[in-house]
Amino acid sequence: MRVPIRWLPTLIVAAGLSGSPASAADPDHGADLAKRWCASCHLVTSEQNQASADIPAFAAIARRPDFTPEKLAFFLLDPHPKMPNFPLSRIEAGDIAAYIGSLR
Repeated sequence: MRVPIRWLPTLIVAAGLSGSPASAADPDHGADLAKRWCASCHLVTSEQNQASADIPAFAAIARRPDFTPEKLAFFLLDPHPKMPNFPLSRIEAGDIAAYIGSLR
């Protein structure tokens, strides 16, 4: 199907809005989600004093040299055998990744 040339600017703008799950993310909402869903295994804040010993703290994840919020958001959207299967939306994954990125 051929797209009329007059629609091209609209298509370009729409494609740009889709972006990555971490773009325009809300780290405060990510912190709330992390405290609710992730704190039983990870240290998600500096005030938290108990978590699983063999699971990295969010601050340690943020300091990894290969860390990017986009990479982490995509990681959170895939099922992982070591993690509980949380049905995160793209927005929630982006918000959690933005929160972790704010800990750098």
